[in-house]
Amino acid sequence: MTNKSLESQSLDVIFDRMVEVMDHSKKDIFIISEQSRQSFDEMKVELEIIRGDIETVIFEGDMLETKSKLARNRLAEVSKNFETYDEPQVRSAYETANEIQINLLIKRTEERQLRQRRDELERRLQGLLEMIDRADQLVNQVNIVLNYLTSDLRDVGEALENAKIKQDFTLKIIEAQEEERKRLSREIHDGPAQMLANVLLRTDLINLTYQQRGGDEAMKEIIELKEMVRNALSEVRRIIYDLRPMALDDLGLVPTLRKYISTIQEYNPSCSINFQTYGEEQRLQPNFEVAIFRLVQESLTNGLKHGKFDEAWVKIEWMKQRMNIIVKDNGIGFDPNVVKEKSFGLIGMRERVELLEGTMKIVSSPGTGATILFSIPINNEQ
Repeated sequence: MTNKSLESQSLDVIFDRMVEVMDHSKKDIFIISEQSRQSFDEMKVELEIIRGDIETVIFEGDMLETKSKLARNRLAEVSKNFETYDEPQVRSAYETANEIQINLLIKRTEERQLRQRRDELERRLQGLLEMIDRADQLVNQVNIVLNYLTSDLRDVGEALENAKIKQDFTLKIIEAQEEERKRLSREIHDGPAQMLANVLLRTDLINLTYQQRGGDEAMKEIIELKEMVRNALSEVRRIIYDLRPMALDDLGLVPTLRKYISTIQEYNPSCSINFQTYGEEQRLQPNFEVAIFRLVQESLTNGLKHGKFDEAWVKIEWMKQRMNIIVKDNGIGFDPNVVKEKSFGLIGMRERVELLEGTMKIVSSPGTGATILFSIPINNEQ
């Protein structure tokens, strides 16, 4: 075996070890992140309890402050008119004032300790948030590097002419995938997962309410719990819909687009989106319907985010073997010839259109809105 072959094998071994170490490191970071999230949730619950305790202690302290003032007035009156009151009355006034004053000092000390604990928890929660965010960033970066190192990019290289664009676009795809996973995990954690955790806490509260206040008060809590579960279910359905609208499989492209546009307008009440379709609608292959839906979705999303439109139009023209789609808005527009640093959305749309063997045309200029035209062949026999 030649030295060159040995060197090549050594490099392969080193490379494999490097990838293995990075993969183990990623898992370690993930474990730290999950432990931090668990600690964060536990501290958050404790913080809410302490905040409630502080409110209770302040209220009780204020009540004792009022009682202490009355007791001091009573003691001053007894002391001033010593000859009017007998010894037991004087002693009682003194002991009452002293006892209330001691209880007040205890409450103020308890309040101070609770405030210190609250401040400490808030600082620790902030530190955990920073640690979780940093861990997420590290996992994201390691995933990008691992995917880049272990992916075969030769097919992508043949599809893109410019080497610089190829490299940037490939990295951007990987980064976008990781960001989407990160966004999805956060949505689930901050949405349904948090709601379900609150449901568990609420069930304990219902049990306590039933024992202390009776069935009527517990029933009110159950009604609120039912609303929380309904909101959690709605949030789960929204996340699933963002991943892949199930209506595509059941109803087809046009009804799904109508529902999607209606949803956009619910979340953006200041925007108006007009949807029209011409010709005889057809059911397409599932991959075609998903791809076309994503093209319209990406066009509207970009228009809302970057174009800042308040009115848009989506028109679909059905022909025998081709469909034409127009997405037009009255936003701020842009120069299609200027490739900006983060214009990979348009590159991705072009790639999707090319996979469908269609064409894409953009008509826009600064201040005049934007119009995107897609022409897609729809031969269902292919």
